[in-house]
Parts: sequence; C-alpha cells; structure tokens
Amino acid sequence: MVGRRVAKLPTYYVMDLAKDMAATVAAEMPSAAAIAANRWLPDSELSFYSAEYARTGFQGGLQWYRCGTSGAFLGELQTWSGRTIDVPSAFISGKQDWGTYQRPGVFETMQSTACTHMILCHLVEGAGHWVQQEQPAEVNRLAAAIPQTGEQRRINDLTG
Repeated sequence: MVGRRVAKLPTYYVMDLAKDMAATVAAEMPSAAAIAANRWLPDSELSFYSAEYARTGFQGGLQWYRCGTSGAFLGELQTWSGRTIDVPSAFISGKQDWGTYQRPGVFETMQSTACTHMILCHLVEGAGHWVQQEQPAEVNRLAAAIPQTGEQRRINDLTG
C-alpha cells in the first residue's frame, strides 16, 4: 500500500536513482518564455527574499527536514504522537504542491483524525508550494470564508 502511494510522488521529489538533483529538476523547469512571463514572484520580491536569506540564512526552511528525517528529534516529536488539534482548523494549499503528498496518507489523516474541527480544507488549482503568491485572489477568497466565530461547521463548497 505505501509503495503505491510513494510511487505517486513526483520525480522531482523522489529522484530516479541514476540522476542527480540538477538532472531530475531539469525536466520540471519552465521554458524561458514561462520564466519571462512570471507574475507571481516579480524580481523585486525575489530580490527581497534573496537578501533576507543572505542576511539570516535558511535554517528555518531546513528545520522540517532535520526534524522529520534525521531521527535526532524522534523523542520530542513522539511527545505529540496521537494528539489532536481540537480548535477550528483550516488548510489551504496548492494542488500541485508536492508537500501535500510527500508522506502518503497524512493529508487524509489531517482531515479525518488529526484536526477534530476541520472547517476548511482546500487544494487550489494552478498553484504549488507558494499558493499565496501564485493564486492570491483565491487564497484571500478562501480565507475570508473561514468563519470568524469559530463555529464548528464545515465549509463544503467554496468553489462557486
């Protein structure tokens, strides 16, 4: 079962044995025209992110991988094993974000078990890991629909 789920992960995440990172992602690279037409991360914003990463490093972006894959933090992580999130919860992600699928079954478990009061769970078409930059109007629309009162109803259809 897990093998079939892992097989669904994109090859840019689970690399072919005979390819290195550069060769693996080359097939996923957009064309020069698509890069030139990019609107969701303009050069001014890219420059800001680049300057901040140069100033502060990229430790925060790497911590998930350290915690989730090294085993060094297994004891600390097990403290939370089996616990649930018992407050109203929402999840908005890009449908093409590999992160949603990198641990098979976790996305479904989040909705059915981990979050006991899931009021919104939506994968945005045409967006990947940077959903808020790639589809800002849709993210804003979805976020605005989250009940501010904390009521426990589920938002079933926000695609209208």
